[in-house]
Amino acid sequence: MAKLITLFLLQLFLLCFLPRSNAVYDVLNFGAKADGKTDSTQAFLKAWTAACGSSSPATLYVPAGSFLLSQATFNGPCKNTAIKFSIHGKIAAPSNYRKLGASGKWITFDDVDGVTISGGELDGRGADLWTCKLDGRSCPTGATSLTFSNSKNIVIDGLASINSELYHIVILGCQGVRVQGVYITAAGNSPNTDGIHVQMSTGVSIVQATIKTGDDCISIGPGTSNLWIERVFCGPGHGISIGSLGKEGQGLEEEGVENVTVKSAVFTGTQNGFRIKTWATNVRGYVKGVVFSNASMRNVQNPIIIDQSYCPGNKNCPDQNSRVGISHVKYKNIRGTSATKDAVNFDCSPSNPCNGIRLKNIKLTYQNEQAKSKCKHAYGIATGSVIPPSCL
Repeated sequence: MAKLITLFLLQLFLLCFLPRSNAVYDVLNFGAKADGKTDSTQAFLKAWTAACGSSSPATLYVPAGSFLLSQATFNGPCKNTAIKFSIHGKIAAPSNYRKLGASGKWITFDDVDGVTISGGELDGRGADLWTCKLDGRSCPTGATSLTFSNSKNIVIDGLASINSELYHIVILGCQGVRVQGVYITAAGNSPNTDGIHVQMSTGVSIVQATIKTGDDCISIGPGTSNLWIERVFCGPGHGISIGSLGKEGQGLEEEGVENVTVKSAVFTGTQNGFRIKTWATNVRGYVKGVVFSNASMRNVQNPIIIDQSYCPGNKNCPDQNSRVGISHVKYKNIRGTSATKDAVNFDCSPSNPCNGIRLKNIKLTYQNEQAKSKCKHAYGIATGSVIPPSCL
């Protein structure tokens, strides 16, 4: 009897205290085909169901080759909080953009905890849709390539995203997300192909990213807080943008943006460098506690810009007056070349002026002339060497 009890206790110890093995689910074993032609959506979803249902850490393994995937949503919650989506090949969208374009999303993870996407390539095959839009034809909006929504403790590591129909990566309603070592590319004239969009999320970091696209390299929407961005190489594209904000809100009020740090970014040939953009509407909101530092600008049209008069087509902006308050924004150690004479442009709201703007050690030049700063309703201070001279 004593031996049986000892054996039972040993088994209990092993079960409770030793590391559990990592279960591996290869999509090929669920019927996926690496030929780039066979729709493998159901195979991927079956592999996900198995990984999500595992009580021990799990890996969903995508081997080398090309896998065709139509719209897929990987739902949680799962039985474990350590699922690795290990991609060693390419995942491609359908070639006919109308199959995804009206849905808005291609690959979505919703209500998951502890998911890591590692390596691989997502090919949104969006070029035909871009052409449709640029030609002014009747086209669907397009699909975001990768969306994480209502999730936490997420890692996206070493992923490449090419030719998305719409946004490449969207982080929506999430907590604790790390995006690192990603490579994102689409044509410089591709419409609305933002690289990474963060909204209604907190504790997000984006580190060591290369983004070449047709819209914002990184866009920051309402409800974003505690965002860290470092070592991003941006261009072509529209820069790193907070906004646009204030377009619509619940009861004329929108969640604010706060505690955003962007450092060591390099902009090359972009429309903007650091931009804050708000609609000239009655929707209230705020931007505060923002630091832009240690950046290099190379032939950037608007290296530093706050635009609170945004109103395309002058529609639905009755008095051209933004109600979004912008305060405590710091620009530090920013150098390089502007493609226009107005290297610094603070166009703030007359009813809600920008306050607490700080410039320190800025050197932005324009060809062989001195660049200029422009200010409307902007208040703050400049310290150190500031070129062009501050208009605050």
